[in-house]
Amino acid sequence: MNVTVCNHQRKIRLNRRALIEAARRLASFAERRCTPEERPWRELVIHVLDDAGIAPVNQAVVGHTGATDVITQRYDPLPGEPAGLQGELFVNAQRAAEVASRAKRWTFDRELALYIAHGCDHLTGADDHTPEDYARMRRRELGWLKRLGPVCFQCGGTGGASR
Repeated sequence: MNVTVCNHQRKIRLNRRALIEAARRLASFAERRCTPEERPWRELVIHVLDDAGIAPVNQAVVGHTGATDVITQRYDPLPGEPAGLQGELFVNAQRAAEVASRAKRWTFDRELALYIAHGCDHLTGADDHTPEDYARMRRRELGWLKRLGPVCFQCGGTGGASR
């Protein structure tokens, strides 16, 4: 699967390679929920935004005013294209940093990974309209994070920081 990260925000330096690797693994966990026609996933594009960047996307895509944590867009193949799902995630790094700053034993990296996991879960068709659906999705996503293991999206490492 091709994973692309587009970092549109400038407040938090991110390791693009670490984000891509984590997204690949989280998508592979989610992909197991897909129908055979949706596999393998072809492409996942992740747009990393801040509150100001995600608010217009939230308005245009969902019709909601203001910032949110993650927005998911799913694109099924057009006739004649190879099978496989294509998806786009809009994740809010500013929101992840704010949530992590208020939480004990929860980091920015885990919160941002949770947004990616949640978006991947939505790409499989999962919904969180009811409290039961939300709880089911959250259990599944936290399980994926546990399997993912530690991540560091702000580390220099071999991936280098991107702005």
